[in-house]
Amino acid sequence: MVDSQNLAPDPYVFLTLAASGSVQLGVQTSVTNVVTRHAAATASSALTVQAYSNGRFTLGIGRGDSALAHIGRSPAKLAWFERYLESVCAYCRLEDVPFDQVALPEDVAAPVDALGLADRPRSSRIRWARSVEPVPVEVAATGKRVIGAAARHADRVMFAVGAQPERVAWGIETAKRAAEEVGRDPASLAFGAYVNVVCHDNPARAREIGRGSASLFVRFSAMHGKVNGPADVGQQEVFKSVQENYDMNHHARDTGSQARVLTDDFIDTFAIVVSVDHCVDRLGQLVELGVDKFSVSGASYASKDPEVVTVASRFIEEVAPQVPPRVPGSCSAT
Repeated sequence: MVDSQNLAPDPYVFLTLAASGSVQLGVQTSVTNVVTRHAAATASSALTVQAYSNGRFTLGIGRGDSALAHIGRSPAKLAWFERYLESVCAYCRLEDVPFDQVALPEDVAAPVDALGLADRPRSSRIRWARSVEPVPVEVAATGKRVIGAAARHADRVMFAVGAQPERVAWGIETAKRAAEEVGRDPASLAFGAYVNVVCHDNPARAREIGRGSASLFVRFSAMHGKVNGPADVGQQEVFKSVQENYDMNHHARDTGSQARVLTDDFIDTFAIVVSVDHCVDRLGQLVELGVDKFSVSGASYASKDPEVVTVASRFIEEVAPQVPPRVPGSCSAT
């Protein structure tokens, strides 16, 4: 479930219901952010779903996009993001978080010492969750600095850089270097990828069905004007054009002006479209690089295309079973 309060219902309520009504279904935020909820509140909600699901919850988190745009803000600043990420990871591991890391402005609430209590907590911890299994945290990451923060603190880096092997390989190497720089074993990191997949035998139809959804992820690579990751001159022009034309009122929709600037060649490279065999081969290439989890987007959000259900079914029934997982059961389709 997405966590975008103006566009979608509360994810933790829905995920608790999903967890309570199933026994194997994995449940996850995709993604929450580091601004609209305090880290302690996010972790408490995450641990609640973890308890009700008997360990099937994953906390997906990022800098924020539509959730912040609809309250008049841009994605979280990088220093704030990493500080929050460090805190929420500690909370989700049931560890103590120092008060000076909690980062609440004093003009919002004075330190607890101002109350003159006989005693007080000396650090912050989710105390009710002593018997709950720790929650794994994975970060949606595109740029070098967010990838680095994820590699330093999170359990998995989920690359939102498209499905081109060169770009995913760049992300993996960037994460490994960042981990090594702080003394973390790169082998302790897991890697995943957000990919746009539309399985349809007609290339033109495949591109149209997935155009809006692809534009959402394309924008992440040039959100602030600079293109992240390897890209040739033609690709750089498309990345920048999507950012310049992005209409948040048509977020991830094929009705947005951003969807129209995607060229056929760009979609064929950035996304995975056309036949079953082609889709399986492209996903297999990413598995070989080290990707052990896919979050798959197909049709554009709220698409009225009559073939939406057909392409989703083809992915689930024909493509996913043929992708050789590095870890059994690791293919996630959303």
